[in-house]
Amino acid sequence: MKLTYFVEDLPLKHTFTIAHQSRDIQDTLIVKLEGDGFIGFGESTTNPFYGMTVENMTATLDKFKSVVEAGEWESPEQLWELGRSNFQTNPFSQCALDMAAWDWFSKKKGKKLYEFLSLDPATIPTTNFTIGIDTVAKMVEKMKEVHWPIYKIKLGTSDDLAIVRELRKHTDAIFRIDANCAWTADQAIEYSGELKKLGVEFMEQPLGKDDLEGMKEVFKYSQLPVIADESCIVESDVKKCHGLFHGINVKLVKAGGITPGLRMIHEAKSLGMKTMVGCMTESSIGITAIAHIAPLLDYVDMDGAMLLSKDPAKGVTITPEKVTFPEGNGIGAEMIG
Repeated sequence: MKLTYFVEDLPLKHTFTIAHQSRDIQDTLIVKLEGDGFIGFGESTTNPFYGMTVENMTATLDKFKSVVEAGEWESPEQLWELGRSNFQTNPFSQCALDMAAWDWFSKKKGKKLYEFLSLDPATIPTTNFTIGIDTVAKMVEKMKEVHWPIYKIKLGTSDDLAIVRELRKHTDAIFRIDANCAWTADQAIEYSGELKKLGVEFMEQPLGKDDLEGMKEVFKYSQLPVIADESCIVESDVKKCHGLFHGINVKLVKAGGITPGLRMIHEAKSLGMKTMVGCMTESSIGITAIAHIAPLLDYVDMDGAMLLSKDPAKGVTITPEKVTFPEGNGIGAEMIG
């Protein structure tokens, strides 16, 4: 078994702005596992908000490299458990390794990942397409550039309702709102009625992740369902979100990969909560991995590669009507060139 990793810069079609950051280029770490004639790829983007850099991600992988290459693990789940303490402070790098392990392992088993997990790709929900914060004119232009049945609208400005009202004039698509922790409880409750009238399906993470008292009020009085994102990072957060949110948005990079992500999804379902998996502007490596587990979900946000002006990988093809997987086994995504 051989473990290698390298960095790719992912240029975005448009500056991507949310409530707490903007970026034009997203750097991402690609992990490659080779053994027994099979190659597995995994990915995790860096993220300054969570303190995840190329330097600390690769340093964490370096510490665990000998364990991976010894090959004394029989499944991705076992490898994940072996690395639990090593990756405790760096789940992003564990995600990239875990994803590569699932790709390699299911290829070795001669199955696509969704087949190995006994999932039906025909049940994959339509992904939303994300519109980052910008001038209203630019946000409208982005919608016209990509006609889509569901848009996730990033908010967190001083004029959020006006933005949604203006965007509604230009499309009859479903809207999903993501405030990225920018609102107060009173704002979220007040906005929810108007947003519902404007065709919004749900609000994602309206309050700061630690504002539990505020979320109790929002959960009780909001006229729209609320989905946790920043409040639901790791497995132990799922239970904490029950009774405060109607559903959770699992980000594989933040959770530590597919292995814990699957556990979080199943736990949320057992609690009667809606499930969603979101992306962090990954290339087609990470997005294709999300697509394989998407049959488990009520909602999915896997538009990351669609936001890039140049994708260094090839994998799943996504249209409003269907998701088409690569021909190969495993996750099936590959680097170009």
